[in-house]
Amino acid sequence: MAEAAYRYIRFFRDVGIDDVPLVGGKNAALGEMYRELTTQGIRIPNGFAITADAYRYLLDEAQGWQALHAALDGLDPNDSKDLAARGQRARKIILDAPLPSPLRTEILRAYAELRTEYGDAFSVAVRSSATAEDLPTASFAGQQDTYLNVHGEEALLKACQRCFASLFTDRAIHYRVDQHFDHFKVALSIGVMKMVRSDLAASGIMFSLDTDSGFRDVVLISASYGLGENIVQGNVDPDDFYVFKPTLERGFRRVLRRELGGKEMKLIYGEGAATTRNVQTSAEERARFCLTDDEVVQLAEYAVRIERYFSARAGHAVPMDIEWAKDGADGQLYLLQARPETVASQKVTGTMEEYHLRGHGTPRLQGLAIGSRIGHGRAHVIASTQQMDEFRDGEVLVTDNTTPDWEPIMKRAAAVITNRGGRTCHAAIVARELGIPAIVGSGRGSEVLHTGEELTVDCSAGEVGHAYAGLLPFDVEQIDVRSLPRTRTELMLILGNPDIAFQMSFLPNGGVGLARMEFIVTEYVKAHPMALLHPERVVDAIERAELARLTQRYRQPADFFIERLSEGIAIIAAAFYPKPVILRLSDFKSNEYASLLGGRGFEPTEDNPMLGFRGASRYSHPAYKEGFGLECAAIKRVRGELGLKNLKIMVPFCRRVPEAERTLATLREFGLTRGEDGLEVYVMCEIPNNVLQIDAFAQHFDGFSIGSNDLTQLTLGVDRDSELVAFDFDERDEGVKQLLRLAVEGCRRNGRHSGICGQAPSDYPEIAEYLVRLGIDSISLNPDSVVATLRRVAALEQSQQSPVGQPRLEHLERAS
Repeated sequence: MAEAAYRYIRFFRDVGIDDVPLVGGKNAALGEMYRELTTQGIRIPNGFAITADAYRYLLDEAQGWQALHAALDGLDPNDSKDLAARGQRARKIILDAPLPSPLRTEILRAYAELRTEYGDAFSVAVRSSATAEDLPTASFAGQQDTYLNVHGEEALLKACQRCFASLFTDRAIHYRVDQHFDHFKVALSIGVMKMVRSDLAASGIMFSLDTDSGFRDVVLISASYGLGENIVQGNVDPDDFYVFKPTLERGFRRVLRRELGGKEMKLIYGEGAATTRNVQTSAEERARFCLTDDEVVQLAEYAVRIERYFSARAGHAVPMDIEWAKDGADGQLYLLQARPETVASQKVTGTMEEYHLRGHGTPRLQGLAIGSRIGHGRAHVIASTQQMDEFRDGEVLVTDNTTPDWEPIMKRAAAVITNRGGRTCHAAIVARELGIPAIVGSGRGSEVLHTGEELTVDCSAGEVGHAYAGLLPFDVEQIDVRSLPRTRTELMLILGNPDIAFQMSFLPNGGVGLARMEFIVTEYVKAHPMALLHPERVVDAIERAELARLTQRYRQPADFFIERLSEGIAIIAAAFYPKPVILRLSDFKSNEYASLLGGRGFEPTEDNPMLGFRGASRYSHPAYKEGFGLECAAIKRVRGELGLKNLKIMVPFCRRVPEAERTLATLREFGLTRGEDGLEVYVMCEIPNNVLQIDAFAQHFDGFSIGSNDLTQLTLGVDRDSELVAFDFDERDEGVKQLLRLAVEGCRRNGRHSGICGQAPSDYPEIAEYLVRLGIDSISLNPDSVVATLRRVAALEQSQQSPVGQPRLEHLERAS
């Protein structure tokens, strides 16, 4: 039958964005992508849309409108029993309505066209797409139903009718009320698409921004084995991947970061009436990623093209939410749908909200943090939606996982905790949309926690969310970044935790003045580098077994260290790109190194590790030189393979000029040559000898960063780790201030950058003011003190004509 003869059917190749009122946002986007993006090599399964006019025709013929009004008029959406009863009546009206013969005929004719293209053995996905879906501020994601692996004419017709009826699921009714949509002005279209055999491979979701922070320069990809419903519903902990868009577009086709998920089960084809079924994944499947790096990068390139295309159509940036699947039969990647992302992208730019926990409580559990907020209330453990009526406003919802049916109860929760799920599961998506903190993938939350106990859910500290006993106090700080003044003195950040880097990038800053490698090694790697190079020298059998577990996916254990360390560094460098990020090389003390997995056999026992085998003295020493080589390999990977040339390195605790020369020679030996490929090497100015011989040190380094903690300790002769003499540790001492002055003046005299990255400017406003008067180039601060210090520095700069001494250097240029 000629396509022109169709009244209620539109093949995707003929559908465009202008057809949203007819086919819904999802099908319109599919059609737009099918026509425009398949020419760029992006694969999209063929299919057709059954238009919203078909839904209206069905109800017209059945004279069902009056019955629907009777079912829904006067609805109280917050009365869950009333909602359930009315929703069931509405769905029954549609399910009982016979499909008009002309509509039935058109659906089967279109299905026959697909069968001609794909053969008799193919099956289809029947996907709902309401005309109010995929709007810039309301996605309606997951509100209506989708049916997978539908095969045969009668099964297709039945699935279509059930899809029409799903316009009145309880969750969809409630969502429309919340979003102020008229039930009778919204219609439903259906997308019938050839199934991609991801039951034999993998599938998932990707976003063209970071969904927690709203950071727009990354693509976030979540993936798991089998059909995609398990990820959407939060039934599995998926693999997560980040790809950095600016360097991807410059030809660096690399994964920025990857996290291995549990992938506990996979949804595959079923038999008979059960079209799909879940099976457990094997230990081997769980232990490896379900996508290769090349596949991750290919998906990211698809996401960038799609975002660029739809942004051009809209006339402004449109971050996208995209479903994809890998076909296990042909090995190819396919896109299934794309819609505008409607939560993180709607955050008001130029404003920040920071949550700060002010109390301490007993830790109860932890999991993946969703969002960056804090909430508290009484826990309520709920096993199913049948218990909704028991839930009270302001309680903490604790459950195994959530589906769209849970949204009415989630709207009333102060926080959410689930046993299962990843960053893109249903609970995570809805929690972000509602603006409530959530901990997903906690493992045994519904077993460990008990209904009635008071809980505080803290998602403010990065990737890991914590639940504490009790109702702990917390503060919320509202920051309008747009109203903050600019300063001549560069204010940079002190940062160690990659998990908060994207969020912290929105603070006013000139980059990162101190990126702490030690945090990344402790949290991301966990193992001593020498233990990974020489596992046979690790005596403890338990530690050897744990090292083997950590490194089982790698060709050799050292590769684990390089990849994990480089990914942690890269996240920070990407978050602030192209601003400079100054990475301090490892500065563990020997007792701290010994606490790493396998570390005891490689470290000496020292009476005073603070003044012992630390910093630059380790890098060329036979006891650690091999381990330092792994650090250098990670840095080379960040700057070379990942293209993050804004990364600079900084040598800590360099006692003497000959030690500086040895360190630079060792860096060259490991492929990091100062000045080559734009690499700048700084040194910590934290030993009085660094100040006294600053002219000599300046011949070897591009800049100095004053470490006020150690400089104060060594100037005053105070062990900063000793409580007994803590009263004598004071960065404001006149002797310390004289050394600060000499350091800044020495940098200016030698044409070197001067900065400070110790605790003093964060703790003492008068130190920050003193440094500004000296004309220091940059001050690095803890994130929580940036705003207050910025205001003080701006006021001070305004009160004086110019900083003391010569004009400040513009040494920290943005990397191109």
